[in-house]
Amino acid sequence: MSKPEKTLFLLDAMALIYRAHFAFSKNPRISSKGLNTGAAFGFTNSLYEILDKKKPTHIAVAFDTHAPTFRHVDYPLYKANRDAQPEDIRIAIPLVKDIVRAFNIPVLELDGYEADDVIGTFAKKASAEGFEVFMMTPDKDFGQLVEEHVYLYKPAFMGNGVDIMGIPEVLAKWDIERIDQVVDMLGLQGDAVDNIPGIPGVGPKTAAKLLKDYDTVEGIIAHSHELKGKLKERVEEFAAQGLQSKELARICITVPIDFDSSTMEYKGPDKEKLTEIFEELEFRTTLKRILGETPAAPTASKPKAVTNSSQMGLFGDSTPTLSNDPEEAAASEKNTLANTEHDYHLIDTPQKRKRLIKYLMVQKELCFDTETDNLEPIEANMVGLAFSYKKGEAYYVPTPQDREEAQAIIEEFRPVFENEAILKIAQNAKYDIQILKNYHVEVKGPIFDTMIAHYLIDPDTRHNMDVLAENYLNYTPVSITELIGKKGVKQGNMKDVDIHKVAEYAGEDADITFQLKQVFAPLMEESKVTKLFDEVEIPLVNVLADIEYNGVKIDVDALAVMSKELEEESLKAQTQIFELAGVEFNIASPKQLGEILFDQMKLIEKPKKTKTGQYATGEDILSKLAVEHDIARIILEFREYQKLKSTYVDALPKMISPIDGLVHTDYRQAVAATGRLSSNNPNLQNIPIRTEKGREIRKAFIPRSEDHILLAADYSQIELRIVAAFAEDESMMDAFKNGRDIHSTTASKVFGVPLEEVDRDMRRKAKEVNFGLIYGISAFGLAQNIGISRTEAQQIITAYFNEFPGVKKYMDAQVNKAREFTYVETILGRRRYLRDIHSKNMVGRGHAERNAINAPIQGSAADMIKVAMISIHDWMKKEKLQSKMIMQVHDELVFDVYKPELEMMKERVPALMKSAIELSIPMEVEVGVGDNWLKAH
Repeated sequence: MSKPEKTLFLLDAMALIYRAHFAFSKNPRISSKGLNTGAAFGFTNSLYEILDKKKPTHIAVAFDTHAPTFRHVDYPLYKANRDAQPEDIRIAIPLVKDIVRAFNIPVLELDGYEADDVIGTFAKKASAEGFEVFMMTPDKDFGQLVEEHVYLYKPAFMGNGVDIMGIPEVLAKWDIERIDQVVDMLGLQGDAVDNIPGIPGVGPKTAAKLLKDYDTVEGIIAHSHELKGKLKERVEEFAAQGLQSKELARICITVPIDFDSSTMEYKGPDKEKLTEIFEELEFRTTLKRILGETPAAPTASKPKAVTNSSQMGLFGDSTPTLSNDPEEAAASEKNTLANTEHDYHLIDTPQKRKRLIKYLMVQKELCFDTETDNLEPIEANMVGLAFSYKKGEAYYVPTPQDREEAQAIIEEFRPVFENEAILKIAQNAKYDIQILKNYHVEVKGPIFDTMIAHYLIDPDTRHNMDVLAENYLNYTPVSITELIGKKGVKQGNMKDVDIHKVAEYAGEDADITFQLKQVFAPLMEESKVTKLFDEVEIPLVNVLADIEYNGVKIDVDALAVMSKELEEESLKAQTQIFELAGVEFNIASPKQLGEILFDQMKLIEKPKKTKTGQYATGEDILSKLAVEHDIARIILEFREYQKLKSTYVDALPKMISPIDGLVHTDYRQAVAATGRLSSNNPNLQNIPIRTEKGREIRKAFIPRSEDHILLAADYSQIELRIVAAFAEDESMMDAFKNGRDIHSTTASKVFGVPLEEVDRDMRRKAKEVNFGLIYGISAFGLAQNIGISRTEAQQIITAYFNEFPGVKKYMDAQVNKAREFTYVETILGRRRYLRDIHSKNMVGRGHAERNAINAPIQGSAADMIKVAMISIHDWMKKEKLQSKMIMQVHDELVFDVYKPELEMMKERVPALMKSAIELSIPMEVEVGVGDNWLKAH
């Protein structure tokens, strides 16, 4: 087929800008001036890809305007549900327009109409003038415009290729017989994004069937008497709404805008303007690619197969070309196993293993990865080991299912893992360390964990290997689902997959992780977090691996009793709620609950509603109502009983490992951007402490035997002490140094009374102020928390800053530092990047300012307990104690102590915690002992 003489590409700017914005949202592109350029960069790549690969003769880009459209006039709720436009997109739109104009491409827009309408009008006019027209947009609604010479061009995204849809493709996509029925489909189904209501309960399948039977929305309504049940009721009740929805979804093709094809003929960019814009936005690689000599695309070499032969080229020189430039990587097509040269080997004989070990032993650094049959380390069996120490080269060692045979093979590699001269690289090394621990092999020497490295480089984004490979190596790894299927009951197991496929998959993991290390090491140096990485985060990997491996014993009988009690309390609360409401209803249904509280009982005149239109019944709403209304208080109690029972009391016994009868949580280092640890299965950090019933759960955590007892060591007011040290406020420092209660001291200062006259209410309010201000609480928030007027709350805050001027000075200095550098740091140099600190959006900027104050405090507290954990772990190992560290929860460490070692532990644990990081304010540690965690806590 010959290329058409005239091709016109019409680009839907807003859809492409939004798509680019969200594509970069997890890994934003921030210029040296603090500007988020991700949306403009992504749009530019999409535009240039069309110009470079499709070489259209004509092109134009259509934009929406801020003016209301004819649809808003017909239906004021049109697009009413949409969230406010992100500020980064609002900033990107004029940048994109400048880029489009610099390419000498016309910008199309007209008040009163959407970009869809302009594109629809031009598409029809261009088709009539002999153009082949491609509407470039991810929006499926454009299918209604497709005709013989007009196509929907859906750009490639997230691994999906370009999709060009003509008439047959659109008909198949919608399961309809004619193109004009696309509008009928949209009218029936509605569109939640644009707030087009449609006919409730009619989805794609029902709509397609109705159109096959009755042709149009009008035809369906005319024959509604032939329908049955709910569908008949809905069509008849919402007939007018369906017709209106159809018209709202119809793209206008008669926009009063002149069509002059000569203005859209593409003759190349204005190089001077484009250079100026790209240099301002720091698109240097893109500038070179577009205006300089375009680098030739790498030739896709045929992958080398996994070989079983003895001629395995063990140390051959294969070097696939992967870019480490994020801009270049984002702009080009992704590399994969299929198009990248690699040399992965199956090491399945004693001779090959011996030869591999010989070469591994002489490496300065190597990457290793374990393949297993279970995500729970304590229950997992080894399936194989992968190694890489050169880009593009990897080795996979399968292990038999027989435990003794597997142990024998792993023993062969013990000298490698225990060689302290070799740097071991891994992604999420803690898991691999635990797997090897199952086989009594200890990983010794320095470790480089790529997940932890990226966490320190960019703490607010995702750190899994696939995402890192995409962002830093321009490489899309093989998905685990390609081997064992998607999560669910039908998911397979790695041990059952063909060994050659596993070798490719595992080899790729090791190879890519090895390459990521080479990228991240210099980036850590640039961010000045290498010392934090080497001295805190990496030593902590081994500590957490041991804590998880140690496990915690759970009293199943105590939980069974608790479950029964909570069930009885829930039923009692439910009965009281029904009596107060005068009717039985589903308390767990927010919709029904809202109707009872606000329509029937009318607890407040103007209740808040959610975006979906139903009444808001969250904890914040009910807590305010609970002061005056018993039903709200009892509903909160009911919810607590239900949550405690389902989330902890009934769930904990199911988490007990069949291997050793203990619960093994999963501590996660790379989740909380503040540096705090989080935990999963079970989430120990969320076990309630404020309510009596919540605290009872701690009773179920018990020593592992009669020879042991639990010891809990908890930092006292660690964050306030850090504030005092950072702020160097004399009043606060004096209180802590002289052992005075900080909340009573604050109350005395703020309320102007002698210390001995401070009552419980004053202390309570002062405590809210102390903790609230470091979290950026406002007068409004403080007023709500302690039940006073906003005026009184503001007076308390003003008095606080007058009495503690150093704190105010510290807070202002932190915000100013964030504005200057766009990040703040903890005492050990952990960075928190605050990209919204210069935002014109008051909400986003306010959030960044609060983080500027709080992140160094929270992060320094995290630094301190991590250092303490490392020191205590090292001391316990050195002393060869039988006691075990078993939990870390917030500022507390819990130990399962061998009773003969109790006095030693009671002395050394708090001493090591107090001296973890020296500050000008002394740290205090409270120690408790008991036969369950509640007593020890």
